[in-house]
Amino acid sequence: MNKIHIDIVSDIACPWCAIGYARLERAMEQLAAEHEFTVEWHAFELNPDHSGKGEPILPALARKYGRSEEEMRSTQNQMMTIAKDLGLNFEKMQERLTCNTFDAHRLVKWAGEQGQQTGMKQALFEAYFGRADDVADHDILVRCVEALGLDPLKAREVLDSDQYARAVREDEATYQKAGVTAVPAFIINGKYLISGAQEPDALVQTLQEIGAESD
Repeated sequence: MNKIHIDIVSDIACPWCAIGYARLERAMEQLAAEHEFTVEWHAFELNPDHSGKGEPILPALARKYGRSEEEMRSTQNQMMTIAKDLGLNFEKMQERLTCNTFDAHRLVKWAGEQGQQTGMKQALFEAYFGRADDVADHDILVRCVEALGLDPLKAREVLDSDQYARAVREDEATYQKAGVTAVPAFIINGKYLISGAQEPDALVQTLQEIGAESD
């Protein structure tokens, strides 16, 4: 059985990152008989300088991309349809506020040491897109931890300190230096880059080709 390692560079505030992983999951399920997959998540911040109170997402995105709020609403409606077909909860994605995700990324690093890195990431996606929770709020983050069955007191200790801050910064610097400027980005076996939330069939084909090279 071929072993394939996938490094995923993503942000919790990125809806295409949630969609991209759900599509990757489907591709990995199709190939499970032939390939053994391992996944590691790496931090990327779409809005690293964000501070203070969040802004409603539609006007924020309209200003960022130079488009109208109606255009952004239409784009997000399309994403909500895609997400629903993948079993993702994006019900409140248009009600969310902009936020800083740095502490959430620190918590993903911590959860990784408990074998729950992917679970933590998915819990954060659900909180932000499904419930429009503020994933910069420590109470919200601790609730995500509790939902996974991890220790909320230890999580609170992490959040109240600067633990894993260096690891997050190193992630960001490493992948910025490697040329990753947009997410999601999937690096396969440390060599091959797949950019964007590609369809499961396209991922299956690419992963099969990479797996054949390592035979």
